[in-house]
Amino acid sequence: MKSFCGILLFCLCCCLATAQNKNPQIPDYIYVSRMEQLDKQTPIHLEYNAQVRAYINVYLERRRDHLANIIARSKMYFPIFEEYLSKYNLPQELKYLPIIESALDPKAKSKSGAMGLWQFLYHAGLMLDLKVTSYEDERCDTRKSTDAACRYLAYLYQNLQDWQLALAAYNGGLGTVQKAMERAGGKKTFWELAPYLTDEMKSYVPAFIAVNYVMNYYDLHNVVPAELPYTYNDLDTVYVNKSLSFEQLTRATGVDRETLQTLNPCYIKDYIPYDDTPMLLILPKANVSRYLRNEPRLRADTEPDLIGYFGEIEEVETVHVVAAGEYLHKIAMQYNTTAEKIMEWNQLTTKDIKIGQKLTIVQFEQRRKFFFIVEEKI
Repeated sequence: MKSFCGILLFCLCCCLATAQNKNPQIPDYIYVSRMEQLDKQTPIHLEYNAQVRAYINVYLERRRDHLANIIARSKMYFPIFEEYLSKYNLPQELKYLPIIESALDPKAKSKSGAMGLWQFLYHAGLMLDLKVTSYEDERCDTRKSTDAACRYLAYLYQNLQDWQLALAAYNGGLGTVQKAMERAGGKKTFWELAPYLTDEMKSYVPAFIAVNYVMNYYDLHNVVPAELPYTYNDLDTVYVNKSLSFEQLTRATGVDRETLQTLNPCYIKDYIPYDDTPMLLILPKANVSRYLRNEPRLRADTEPDLIGYFGEIEEVETVHVVAAGEYLHKIAMQYNTTAEKIMEWNQLTTKDIKIGQKLTIVQFEQRRKFFFIVEEKI
């Protein structure tokens, strides 16, 4: 999955040549021993080699302040990641993946347009049921994007049966890994396939292994976590049943606009658009009671002063006729969907398909829906 991580990996690579020794010098056998302990705790194979050591050095030497900030942010996001990884029975170590993708910044945006903690492109987000409108981007919603990422990672592992390859596919695409396996003539491990992968994919797995190490042993390298005003346990949620601006919420809760933006990054224009479905609002626990007291005064019965629209996703069915050389996964990639969904739509019991067979494909299109923005007073 082409993403913000390309920028991060580029920066890490640039630092490899200039990193200076600011952490205690540790012999390789200590790294090997510690990595072996981590490897015993996860089905994702974590090994120590020169490439992994290079990325460890970058985090612990050149980018120590960056790492300190990541550790601080992890106290807000890791409990959510762990909840969803457990829900889908996935390795808990996958919680480190968004460090590579976004440095745990829910508003991170790549040059290619990938967004959020898990860095989904627009069409990939739609494929995974993440809504994007003019006022809301669910790719930046911590819970919804994490749920989508877990479903996608489970799909990749189901196809590849190897977690290192699934990680590489998350970065560069399932098709790229499958083609590499074909070109490699039967080789199946990440390190054997590396010569057939893109440069970014080659760096992705070593960087992921390095992040596993530094997040578990940073204290032994004298890295002190930064301080943030909130952790996961300092926050709570309420459901909003009317359209509200952040300006109104600031008056109702006492929470400043910048904090509302940080805690609710999916609302991209400082506005919560209500459309018959309760909208989730994250607030500091200390301010929830004030919101609940003032919520009845946030009336939605004033006259509108602005008309606008947002894009609403609509399902459109397409018929695909199977051509020579096509197989289910190839067709799924063509339409940005999954083989399992195609099987479900067509009530298929196997993945075997025939030339000339007609398959129903459900795609998603964005249409405009008009609504009024109202400026309610409190």
